[in-house]
Amino acid sequence: MLTILLTPFAWLYGIIVRCRNLFYDLGWKKSYSFDQAVIGVGNLSVGGSGKTPMIEYLVKLLWGHYSVAVLSRGYGRITHGFLLAEMHDDATTLGDEPFQLYRKFGTQVTVVVCESRVEGIAKLLKAKPDVQVILLDDAFQHRAVRPLLSILLTDCSKPLFKDHLLPRGRLREPRAGSKRADALVVTKCNSITSTIEFEFSESLQPYAGKKPIFFSGIRYGAPVSILGNREITKDIILVTGIANSKTIEDYVSSMFRVISHFRFNDHHHYSADDVAAIQNRISPATTVLTTEKDMVKLISPALGKAFQKNLWFYLPIETYFLKSGAEFDELITEKIITHLAEPPSKILK
Repeated sequence: MLTILLTPFAWLYGIIVRCRNLFYDLGWKKSYSFDQAVIGVGNLSVGGSGKTPMIEYLVKLLWGHYSVAVLSRGYGRITHGFLLAEMHDDATTLGDEPFQLYRKFGTQVTVVVCESRVEGIAKLLKAKPDVQVILLDDAFQHRAVRPLLSILLTDCSKPLFKDHLLPRGRLREPRAGSKRADALVVTKCNSITSTIEFEFSESLQPYAGKKPIFFSGIRYGAPVSILGNREITKDIILVTGIANSKTIEDYVSSMFRVISHFRFNDHHHYSADDVAAIQNRISPATTVLTTEKDMVKLISPALGKAFQKNLWFYLPIETYFLKSGAEFDELITEKIITHLAEPPSKILK
């Protein structure tokens, strides 16, 4: 019944988004391209589909060969406009995901945040003129920038071809928007079979055409003590503030005994009361395990003494390819090599 009631609103939303995309396609709304190799990573749906782990994968692929920068909107931060990540920043000034990237790669890459991707790139290049590759996080709908390469992610458990437009479903734009992608990556796959490959190929082709499709999974590392001086217990209090906690919940449950699970909304801002409620559940036989994304918010100075680091662990996460990973790497690197070899005068502005 609710689906029927929401369908007209989804149609209206679809008309608005289609008109916006048409204006860009016709050139009525301006798109900009750059001499640098700009790679966009995004999705059609709201919520998590593994964008940040994919950005991390690309950083690791490229950082030893190029001067790399990551540009994100900085969702959930208290600051506004362009901001170049520096040592005094934290999740409140950068947003949780950009700070996670800066904390992990700050000495190897430049991390910046800006609501306007065009303004962000322009100011980034003014501050760091030697940057060669710019990775745009969650930028598929930000059409004011025309990327050299656009990577579209879709969650294996809820692929775009089985989803619907907001508010009926989770899609931010119609499925046909996937035709703008240069490659599609099906994320969070547990395994890959010829049947799954065929299903996704046949189901995505009507919308995306014959674009290359890759399959990736999520791999967790060993739990890391935030304070670095404890061993994790078998009994766990799990804390998540992400869009979809099922994957991590299933994994943790297979490795530990989950006593309780505190679920918060994606990009949740933790308060001292939140931390106190969680820590009040701890016994000598339990420890708290959270995500890497949540950890970077919990260590904020704003929580001060309320957050007892010695009681907490976080779970590192990374993307890996189930097959054809070398082909994906080659697609990225060859596109960058070719682009950067072009004289600037030949690159469309």
